[in-house]
Amino acid sequence: MHRQRLMAIFVGLPLVVVVGCTRSDNGGTTRAGETPTRRPASAEASTSTPAPTSARVDPVSIPGLIKRPHHGSDLRLGSVLARNDAYTRYAITYRSDGLTISGIMNIPRGKGPFPAVVLAHGYIDPATYTTGQGTPREQDLLARRGYVVLHTDYRNHAGSGKDPDNDVDLRLGYTQDVIGAVLALRSSGRPEIDGNRVGLLGRSEGGGVVYNTLVVAPGLVDAAVVYAPVSSRPAQNVERFQRHPQPGWGPPDPVVREIDKKHGTPRGIPAFWKDVAPVTYADRMTEPLLIQHGTADNICPVAWSEQTAAAFRAAGKDVELRKYPGEGHTFGPRWRASMDVTLDFFAQHLH
Repeated sequence: MHRQRLMAIFVGLPLVVVVGCTRSDNGGTTRAGETPTRRPASAEASTSTPAPTSARVDPVSIPGLIKRPHHGSDLRLGSVLARNDAYTRYAITYRSDGLTISGIMNIPRGKGPFPAVVLAHGYIDPATYTTGQGTPREQDLLARRGYVVLHTDYRNHAGSGKDPDNDVDLRLGYTQDVIGAVLALRSSGRPEIDGNRVGLLGRSEGGGVVYNTLVVAPGLVDAAVVYAPVSSRPAQNVERFQRHPQPGWGPPDPVVREIDKKHGTPRGIPAFWKDVAPVTYADRMTEPLLIQHGTADNICPVAWSEQTAAAFRAAGKDVELRKYPGEGHTFGPRWRASMDVTLDFFAQHLH
């Protein structure tokens, strides 16, 4: 029996994004005491959590994102991109905190409403990214198993609106766009979508986006899965992927100088980097989390997932870490077996 978890509609929610892989990841290749309610389909959904009590809250931090309101609405289906015997694939847009965000949606054939899964893709250079890129295998399999699938492109990608500060502010906007996607699903009023049953799935950098969403917006979804995720400590991600990339990964990212200038370095301003890390706020998570990681991943080390899982468990959270010997970053021979685990996990928590 699935949990009846509906997003509370108040004013002022959370949001945070971990800076993730700056290597291309083509992946294929509400609160305690509040009663969740569903907003009418005609209204823009929003959420909020109690504001942090400190005198000054940096907006580029998890407390800052908790304090601010977040919105998601106006889910629109555009052109049909493909049809098959299991589902129809649409180009879509929705509104997220004042921006139009593009993406794709797979809607299963048959009688709904169907549970939904929002997909958060890994890093792909926005200059070359095309809508829906990064999770093709997951999009197809989940839709064939009876889930509405919404893959968000994120801001600054494909047909989405632009946010010029996003990279300097550790790509926090991506988490806003995932939160907005869930809220847009819930408020859409579409008969195919069961807004009471929503999960998240993130790959690589998208795994970091999922971590942020879970601690910034507890109660937003029912369950979450991450594959080969980045670190839950942004300082480690910036160091590995931007400040000192591995041999063969290209030169240091020039954005790092702007990040250091605006926010300080991890050594110089450790408090900032602690406050932007979702693992710092592990006690806020309320949903079950499944982490899947290959032991041969040379992009995002499996040790990062071991450390994250240990931190969430220490906070008393429901976290399972599945490790796959010999699997790399994008998963190959064991991908389908790992997805069977994911499907069982979603069946347990979204039905």
